[in-house]
Amino acid sequence: MEPRRDAHGWLPCRVDKTRLGIGLVITVLVVQTLAGLLWSPDATLTGVALAFNAVAAVSTVLLARRGGRAGWVVAGWCAGFFGWHVLGLGELAGWWATGLEAAFVVGSLYQLSVVYQAVMATAAGFAVHLLLPRR
Repeated sequence: MEPRRDAHGWLPCRVDKTRLGIGLVITVLVVQTLAGLLWSPDATLTGVALAFNAVAAVSTVLLARRGGRAGWVVAGWCAGFFGWHVLGLGELAGWWATGLEAAFVVGSLYQLSVVYQAVMATAAGFAVHLLLPRR
């Protein structure tokens, strides 16, 4: 017997994409917070990052509890995180120069920083895909 497919046909079973997206957002927030606390070279930058992560976490909790239009807000936060990590990836790869290289380096290890930025950009982008409201 063939497995049941969801409405879009790419998953072999029914998966609540919103819950999966919420889990991915929480993972992104935890990893960003830990990276900011452990490797940030600047206290001001760490404070700003923690504030953004805290507000995004509150939005995510509201989405988990209430659902509805909060999906747009959390998808917006994830789109911002995606943009930030793509900016960092481009800075580290030498595609453009923003003067923020110190903000994107993780533990003064270049290769780890590139992998970190790539993984975080992918996770945030996929979370946007999962959280955007569907018809």
